[in-house]
Amino acid sequence: MSSLEGISGLADWLPQRLAEAAPQITVLGDVMLDGWFTGRIERFCREAPAPVVDMARREYAPGGAANTAMNLAALGARVRILGLTGSDEAGGRLRELLAGAGVDVSGLIEHPQVVTTTKYRVIGGDQIMLRMDEQTQRMPADAVEQLAAAVPQALLASAAVVVCDYGSGALGGAVRETLAAHRGDRLTVVDAHDPRPWAQVQPDLVTPNAGEAAGLLGIAFEPDSDRAGLVAASGGQLLEAAGARSAVVTLDRDGTVLLNNDGGTHRTWARPVTEKQASGAGDTFVACLTLARAAGLQLTTCLDLAQAAADVVVHRPGTSVCTTADLAGHLGSFSDTALDAAELARRLGDERAAGRRIVLTNGCFDVLHRGHTRYLNQAKQLGDVLVVALNSDESARRLKGPDRPINPVGDRAGIIAALSCVDYVTVFDTDTPIPLIEAVKPDIYAKGGDYSPQMLEETPAVEAYGGQVSILDYVSEHSTTAVVRRIRGTGAGAGTAEAPAKAAITDAATGTGTAAGAGTHAATAGGPATGTATGTAAAGPVAEEADRA
Repeated sequence: MSSLEGISGLADWLPQRLAEAAPQITVLGDVMLDGWFTGRIERFCREAPAPVVDMARREYAPGGAANTAMNLAALGARVRILGLTGSDEAGGRLRELLAGAGVDVSGLIEHPQVVTTTKYRVIGGDQIMLRMDEQTQRMPADAVEQLAAAVPQALLASAAVVVCDYGSGALGGAVRETLAAHRGDRLTVVDAHDPRPWAQVQPDLVTPNAGEAAGLLGIAFEPDSDRAGLVAASGGQLLEAAGARSAVVTLDRDGTVLLNNDGGTHRTWARPVTEKQASGAGDTFVACLTLARAAGLQLTTCLDLAQAAADVVVHRPGTSVCTTADLAGHLGSFSDTALDAAELARRLGDERAAGRRIVLTNGCFDVLHRGHTRYLNQAKQLGDVLVVALNSDESARRLKGPDRPINPVGDRAGIIAALSCVDYVTVFDTDTPIPLIEAVKPDIYAKGGDYSPQMLEETPAVEAYGGQVSILDYVSEHSTTAVVRRIRGTGAGAGTAEAPAKAAITDAATGTGTAAGAGTHAATAGGPATGTATGTAAAGPVAEEADRA
């Protein structure tokens, strides 16, 4: 089992761990070259009412499947790319850029009758004025056959293959049949304009966007419709049409929805962006998702991490990549982000003025585990804005005992804030969040556990101003108390061999496993353990009382 498998939540050391894992990944798809030609507009031409762009800068970047390969390499994967190019200047430039980034380009096949696909954008000031595309109009049959013949060799030693099919015709039936025959048990991810022809490959994961998902479902999304809700409600139909075990539907401003064949779903939420010239964020998302899954992360954590990587590049102009350092810096930026009560109240006032419903939940969230992330995901879906209130260190000690919390509140706040479902984090020092509830008056107060609203002492405070209390799923086998007991070797299941992978508490700076105690940082149950951890994990689910806060 991978040492990354038990991780829930995001921390700034995680991208480096993925880079160290360095899985071999093959990218099979439609490669292209993007161009960004930038200049000034100060006059119109005489021949027509068209602006004249005085060129100041020309920039080129790999696009399409090649951009996916670039992102994989930038995040630490060992990457081999397989695709068709022409024997032209654009093809040579594309090959050079990929090789310069460390991508194995031995699988790029030059064909004399193929034109390397290009997408050149002309920018005047900060506005895209024109896009010029060039591509092969009819893909030669022998070129497709050559590509299909190269698939078995390209898959050797690969932990995963990601297919990027943008409809050029290069990935015809022969390519799909060959991949289906040789994919084996390696992770197979399909990012295709039309995933249906790839059903014969039985992909582990497909990643349609909103329009592609609508096509699979035979529907059209109405403006301002609840696209995420519609997709989640039609998950079985979508998976059947794509022939996939799981699907991640990307919904641009609405984030993503994960659909599993067991009926389970998971959401991420995109962070607001104003950059008008960004391109390729979807490629970044697919690359990070594939790398994380190939390295052994659980799928929901892969999704959150991929959303974070896409958030990095969508704020940049042009075709961009997210590096290991970029992603670590982005995740690290959430440390020390907890708001005091006054600033939180001010921001929530703005949210209410915009017509958004506020959801508040609270807890220690000491050693983050899958039960926490599932619970927070559900809480977000109750409204528009999710606020997580964390017990201060002193409050946690009064509630849990003198040896808690494991992680100081600054670390806990940073990891919680990095989750895309969380909008604001605050800290309270009282024994209950009642004073905070009375100050910010959330529309919905959410708690997880096996009790009713009548059992909560916070309920009267919420109902006094007309708020609503919502009780979310209770996941007994995912208890922080149970995890800590297993780490220390005092809980049920102590003595089994899985502790280093499943229940290590790791130091964010060194990544080495340590015994639970002061000075530990990574707030994830099952953090990677490359050193020695005391205690062991339970062999099966452990029935423990869920954390009260």
